[in-house]
Amino acid sequence: MNPYRIFIVEDDDVIARILREHLTGWGYCVRCAEDFSGVLSEFAAFDPQLVLLDIGLPFFNGYHWCTEIRKLSKVPILFLSSAADNMNLIMAMNMGGDDFLAKPFELPVLTAKVQALLRRAYDFGSAAQQLLCCGDAVLNGSEGTLQVQGQTVELTKNEWKILRLLMENRGKVVSREILMTRLWETDEFVDENTLTVNVTRLRKKLSAAGAPDLIRTKKGAGYLVE
Repeated sequence: MNPYRIFIVEDDDVIARILREHLTGWGYCVRCAEDFSGVLSEFAAFDPQLVLLDIGLPFFNGYHWCTEIRKLSKVPILFLSSAADNMNLIMAMNMGGDDFLAKPFELPVLTAKVQALLRRAYDFGSAAQQLLCCGDAVLNGSEGTLQVQGQTVELTKNEWKILRLLMENRGKVVSREILMTRLWETDEFVDENTLTVNVTRLRKKLSAAGAPDLIRTKKGAGYLVE
């Protein structure tokens, strides 16, 4: 039996039921939100390892609940939405989401994304206890943080994996294709904009910490740190 708990926040009863039955069939422990004015309370009580979060919800939208969840937890959040334009994708990533899946979608695609998110999230601590250094920047694998000039920069798991791969290959250009394959463990279901949004968000954090040039772009080739 799979130990992972998945919390579904979806107000369409039919979709919620299909998702619950499908993921339960894969062995996950699944609960659907019932009170859409109290999603955070239900989240805290269930303490899931993954959240499937629709954007269009009663009372407050998915962006609101993502922001509230992020105040408590770094749990992976997969946004689900029929509004699949780039603006919604960017908003979802900027609000703290880890991935985005546009409706309608095939259930095998959902399963692949769920499995990839869980692998990334919960192999995270064992992946690297070592410290990786680049100038004044020190990446701490066990804490998921970056130390820059005495400041601690909190990283999402995607951001940590991006920096880890770049710092492991210091001085070498890492292509976007390699980054996407390593991060999402598949290049079949990933919108390339998702990587761009993650890198942009990471750069903003680095800039605020005084390291705006840590990640460099090689146009048409990829990214590197030196």
